[in-house]
Amino acid sequence: MGALIKAGAMPAAEQQAAAEQRQYLTFVLGGEMFAIGILCVKEIIEYGQLTVVPMMPESVRGVINLRGAVVPVVDLACRFGRRPAELTRRTCIVIVEVDNDGERQDIGVIVDAVSEVLEILAAQIEPAPAFGARLRTDFIHGMGKVEGKFVIILDVSAVLALDDLALIGQMVAQDDSAELSQAA
Repeated sequence: MGALIKAGAMPAAEQQAAAEQRQYLTFVLGGEMFAIGILCVKEIIEYGQLTVVPMMPESVRGVINLRGAVVPVVDLACRFGRRPAELTRRTCIVIVEVDNDGERQDIGVIVDAVSEVLEILAAQIEPAPAFGARLRTDFIHGMGKVEGKFVIILDVSAVLALDDLALIGQMVAQDDSAELSQAA
């Protein structure tokens, strides 16, 4: 497997498949395996102290100081409508870079544990299912088949759409003010 193959010795179809091969960072969240494209991953850091920001949706746990930059941290479990992630010694924050209206922004995502970097051929990726997944299908780039099991490949831009997160924050703030008005 580690042998070098000359480009001319490989059939054109295999060369095309090799060109379509992509690398993904895999991680565990709530006992399920997920993956994101390695090109958007900037770094993986140990879970540390977060600064909580008032009036944020539950999925936004707070912010961290990453070499002088303020980076929001999102709990993927909450983002997917699950209970907040339980913090263990394997809990990590994956720093990803997302495109938001032409601007690049770093966002941290809390995951239970990082697994490995996998290479998955495009031929091994099925389209997102129309139903049956525990998360909205617009978050799913595809379903990778790895060693007879599925890995949910996330569309990071859709999962971390800042407009969605801001809208959730506004809805939470409106609900809180409505509850305060009714209590008065």
